[in-house]
Amino acid sequence: MTVFELEKLKYPIGNFKMPDDASENRQANIEVIKNLPKNLISEVENLSDEQLDTPYRKDGWTIRQVVHHLADSHMNAFIRFKLALTEDNPTIKPFEESLWADLADGKDLPIDSSLKIIEGLHFRWAILLNSLSEDQFQRTYFHPAQGKKWTLENVLALYSWHSSHHLAHITNLRNVRTGINPPLDRLF
Repeated sequence: MTVFELEKLKYPIGNFKMPDDASENRQANIEVIKNLPKNLISEVENLSDEQLDTPYRKDGWTIRQVVHHLADSHMNAFIRFKLALTEDNPTIKPFEESLWADLADGKDLPIDSSLKIIEGLHFRWAILLNSLSEDQFQRTYFHPAQGKKWTLENVLALYSWHSSHHLAHITNLRNVRTGINPPLDRLF
């Protein structure tokens, strides 16, 4: 496998690039957040355990882990939003997403509980996002592992990308016909 092919599997929609002016895509980004639950459910409904336990690339997470990761990551993001809205540039707590994905609830648990979390969380998140003023989108938090300050506008752009990024992992696995994963025509 070439480096390009591996990168395409890792980042099917490309790497996140910080927009010059994220406010230009604000409403589209909110729509991605709002619609992730229905799009995700559409991709994973009716998948067997064997299919859910298929990695999206060699040495990558399984579909099951991706779904649980979306719930974990987006819960953290929502809390970070609320901290930034109610505190002055709070320092957020990073988490070790790879280690979380390897815990029993990320590796073995049925996905229904995480789908319910994502449904409820994204419903609330979209309402919150649609209620924010221009000034509120400019509020910030500090990410100590990255050593940088993030505006909520840019965080929204990041999590819109994150939603689409992981949804594409699942969609591509359902569609790809390479030798990297088990023959998908036998799985799907």
